[in-house]
Amino acid sequence: MGRTVVVLGGGISGLAASYHLSRAPCPPKVVLVESSERLGGWIRSVRGPNGAIFELGPRGIRPAGALGAQTLLLVSELGLDSEVLPVRGDHPAAQNRFLYVGGALHALPTGLRGLLRPSPPFSKPLFWAGLRELTTPRGKDPDETVHSFAQRRLGPEVASLAMDSLCRGVFAGNSRELSIRSCFPSLFQAEQTHRSILLGLLLGSGRTPQPDSALIRQALAERWSQWSLRGGLEMLPQALETHLTSRGVSVLRGQPVCGLSLQAEGRWKVSLRDSSLEADHVISAIPASVLSELLPAEAAPLARALSAITAVSVAVVNLQYRGAHLPVQVMLGGSWLQTLEASGCVLSQELFQQRAQEAAATQLGLKEMPSHCLVHLHKNCIPQYTLGHWQKLESARQFLTAHRLPLTLAGASYEGVAVNDCIESGRQAAVSVLGTEPKS
Repeated sequence: MGRTVVVLGGGISGLAASYHLSRAPCPPKVVLVESSERLGGWIRSVRGPNGAIFELGPRGIRPAGALGAQTLLLVSELGLDSEVLPVRGDHPAAQNRFLYVGGALHALPTGLRGLLRPSPPFSKPLFWAGLRELTTPRGKDPDETVHSFAQRRLGPEVASLAMDSLCRGVFAGNSRELSIRSCFPSLFQAEQTHRSILLGLLLGSGRTPQPDSALIRQALAERWSQWSLRGGLEMLPQALETHLTSRGVSVLRGQPVCGLSLQAEGRWKVSLRDSSLEADHVISAIPASVLSELLPAEAAPLARALSAITAVSVAVVNLQYRGAHLPVQVMLGGSWLQTLEASGCVLSQELFQQRAQEAAATQLGLKEMPSHCLVHLHKNCIPQYTLGHWQKLESARQFLTAHRLPLTLAGASYEGVAVNDCIESGRQAAVSVLGTEPKS
């Protein structure tokens, strides 16, 4: 009798894990368990009254690097090539980046000329930050906050203006708390390997094998900045679900997991609300803190490590203005939202809409009332890789190895919060269970 693998969580990580398991030459029986009535996690697309697509979560995916290429390969395998909407390298949206500082929008400098002259909000040309970076010795600590790392290597302005904004945009987090080693591993590795970020990025970390497809080659040739799908990004999890059903994967919706227990023969018992499943292996693609509450008593050290991985909430507000082709998406989160939550303030749609409209008016000059608004609050959706996050992961790995638990961890809680990272974590989880790369 073949093995049974139960995948916990029907977000993009769990879907990717199930997809790659189902494509093995001799696939195990796969059961995907999702607590809610829909799949896709916080990838969710809604069509507005005038036909515009409102993204309630991520609105685009970057094609860069090996992980970006893996996602594009997945898109091709699912037959979605014709649905891809790219932002090409020559598009203004790809060429212009702005920082909002001191009540004004500032275009980030580009090209050599931009680096050699002062560009507000920076008081000096960024050339000097680059020179400082090249002459700064390698750090000796095993980890460091993003702010401390950037200040040491690039100076206080770059740390406070650029890196702080980047951390708020990607992680909805505080650069003075987040880990450089876990949040931006390529920068950390560049310093460790080449003593310099700039030298490391220039020389690279060696040739990483990359998949190949017509879509990947097109993205490289046209220098895509990011891409989406014609019917919204939710087309991706929907296509994955269709594929899984065609491959005989059992998809259980509306089935929250109540607990995990190990049987005498080493198999898992997965307790659901009204029934239970038995599994030879479990892939957990649910948040680390949620998994920590499901583990049996004998896995208490693992539960402690996982419960220390916290997450923050983010409100996504889509504003449609008359005459505009695309809605404006405003993401509200970080310390502002944490303070509101801690104070017991009622987190109403009206509050989020008001804050989003104020931001659009102040930063973009959109002072009229929007013709349509859609607000969605994602509770605990972005994990916070705080200082020492790598030690939590190492502790979890050591426990799993030492006790030979048939449990594999996947998802945004561990090694990347972007869509590409989550898809890759699901693929790697499947590879770990199968012991080999899945084939088509």
